[in-house]
Amino acid sequence: EPYAKLLGGIDPKKATAADGRVIIEKFLPRAFRRPVEPIEIDRYTSVVSRELESGRDFISSLRTGLLAVLCSPNFLYLREDARPEVTKISDAELASRLSYFLWSSMPDDELRELAAAGKLSDPVAFKGQVERLLNDPRSGQLVKNFTGQWLHLRAINDTTPDAKVYPDFDELLQVGMVEEGESFFREILEKNLPISNFLTSDFAMVNERLAKHYGIEGVEGIAFRKVKLPADSVRGGVMTQAGVLKVTANGTSTSPIVRGTWVLENILGKPSPPPPPNINAIEPDIRGAVTIRQQLEKHRGDTSCSACHQYIDPPGFALESFDPTGSFRKKYVRYAVRDEAKGKGELVDGADVDPSGELSDGRTFEDILGFKKLLMTSQDDFARCLTRKLLTYGLGRELGFSDRAAVETIDRKVAAEGNGLRTLIHAITQSEIFSTR
Repeated sequence: EPYAKLLGGIDPKKATAADGRVIIEKFLPRAFRRPVEPIEIDRYTSVVSRELESGRDFISSLRTGLLAVLCSPNFLYLREDARPEVTKISDAELASRLSYFLWSSMPDDELRELAAAGKLSDPVAFKGQVERLLNDPRSGQLVKNFTGQWLHLRAINDTTPDAKVYPDFDELLQVGMVEEGESFFREILEKNLPISNFLTSDFAMVNERLAKHYGIEGVEGIAFRKVKLPADSVRGGVMTQAGVLKVTANGTSTSPIVRGTWVLENILGKPSPPPPPNINAIEPDIRGAVTIRQQLEKHRGDTSCSACHQYIDPPGFALESFDPTGSFRKKYVRYAVRDEAKGKGELVDGADVDPSGELSDGRTFEDILGFKKLLMTSQDDFARCLTRKLLTYGLGRELGFSDRAAVETIDRKVAAEGNGLRTLIHAITQSEIFSTR
C-alpha cells in the first residue's frame, strides 16, 4: 500500500525519468511542508535521472532521490524564511507551526490545502482548524509531549525507589503515574476546565492501582477515570500527583530543595538562580539523627543562601508529606540493618514529618492543604507561567523580555473568558506572537 500511494499507478518496470519527476513533484511539497520552486524539483529529479543513467533500476533510483529529500534541512527543520520588512510567517509556515504544536507532526492534507489557498488568514477558518486538530486523536501528542516536558514525566525511569524501604512500588504503579498526569491534562483540555485545577482540584484521574496507592476506595480496573475527591484530600492538582513526586525525589529520600525548585519553576514561573560557588550540597541524613529541616535552618544562616531559600524551602516543606513514591506519610522511615552478615533488617520510624512553612511574605501554612490555599491567591503567577510554558513549547524557542506584553495580552483575554485550558490554547494560536517570526 505505501508503494501504491507513492507510485500512484506508475509501473516501476516501465517507469522513466519523467515518471520519477511526477513522483518528486507530489512528494516534495509534503516533505517540505510548503510550496516548492521548479528549481527544487529539478534538483531532486536530476538525482533520480543520474541513477537511472548509471544502470540502476527505477525503484533504487527513486529511493536515492527520496533519500536526498529526507536528508535536506528543508525536511529536517521547520524552515521559516526571513523576508525583508515582513514579520508575519506565511500560511504554509503557520500551518506547520500549528500542526507541530498540537500534533507533533506535519500538517495533513486539509490544513495544507487551506494554507495553499491563503485561507488560514481568516480568523474563523483558523479557529475552526485549531478545534479540528484538538478534536483529532493526534492531539494526544500535545498531551503526552507537553506534560512530559512541563511535569518532567519523561524522567519517570531515572530513579528506582529502594525496594527495602518502599516494597509496594511496582512497574504497574510507575506506568500509572505517567498516565495520571496525561489523563488529568487531557480532562482539563477536553472539558475546557479552569487552569486553576492544576493548582488544586476536587477530582483526580486514577485507576485501581493508583487509587490503592492513594488510599481511594471503590475504583476497580486498569482504565483511568475521573474520581471525586473528599474536601480534606491531599490529592488534586499536579503537585501531589505521584509522578511529579517521584521525579522530584531520588528513589531513597526526598529533598525540599529539589521539590521547592520544581514548584518555583513550573507552577509560579520564578526560577531560582544557581547557588553561590563553594556552597556545600545538603544531603538527607539517612541515619535519621538530623532532619532535613534542621540542616536547612542552619544553611539559611548564611545570608547568601537565605536570599533564595526563603522562596525555595516553603513549597518543598509542604511536599515533605510525600515519600519518593508519592505516598502520603506522617513519619520518615528508614531501613535498619539488624543482621549485617545476612544483610537483613526492618523498617523503623524516624522523626515526624513537619510540612509547615512560612512564605517570603510572612504568610504561614500548616500542611499541603494550607499551602494549596495560599497558592490559589497566586493564580495570576501560575497563569503567566503556564502561558509561557505553552508558548515556548509551541514556538520552539525561549521567550524573552520583548515577549512579556504578548503573554500579558493572552492572559487578560483568557481570564475574561473563564481561564479554561482550551481557551488558552486558542488565545495562544490566535495571538500575534504565534504568527510572527
